[in-house]
Amino acid sequence: MINIPQFIKYVIRPTVDHLDLGGRGAEELLLGTALQESRLTYLHQLGTGPAVGLFQMEPATHDDIWGNYLAYQPELVTKIRDITGTMPGKSHDEMHGNMYYAAAMTRVHYRRVPAALPEAGDLTAQADYWKQYYNTYLGAGTVEEYIENYQEGMFKVEWPS
Repeated sequence: MINIPQFIKYVIRPTVDHLDLGGRGAEELLLGTALQESRLTYLHQLGTGPAVGLFQMEPATHDDIWGNYLAYQPELVTKIRDITGTMPGKSHDEMHGNMYYAAAMTRVHYRRVPAALPEAGDLTAQADYWKQYYNTYLGAGTVEEYIENYQEGMFKVEWPS
C-alpha cells in the first residue's frame, strides 16, 4: 500500500490545487475513492475487469470525460496537461502509472457531477457521493465498504498539513 500522507501531499493535493478544484473535501473524496477502488495497491482491476489506476477508472469513463466534457473545457485541458505531463486525450493506459493523471481524471469525473461535493469530514456523505456518482448503482461496492476501507486506511494516520 502507498503511504497515505505522502499520497495526499504529493499526488492528490498538488493535482487538485493545480486544477483549481481543490480543498479538503475534494482531497478526502479522492483519497476515499482510491482506498475503496484499489486499496492504494492495485494498478489494474483484479480478474478480467477493465478498470485501471489507483482510482480504478474504466476506459469507457475516461474516454467519455474527454469526448463529452473536456472537449469543451480548454483551460482545464491545459491544466491537466501541465500537471500530468501528458498530451490531452492520452490513452486510458496512462492511468496505470501516472498518478497525477489518474487523480486529475478522477477529480474531473467528480467535477462534472451537478451536485456539490460533500463537506470535508462528512465520511458518510462522501461514501454516498462515491456510490452514486463513481461506482453507481451498477457497481458492486457499497457505502458501508467505502466507510470501512477509509477508516481502515486512515487508522493512526494524520492528515498532512
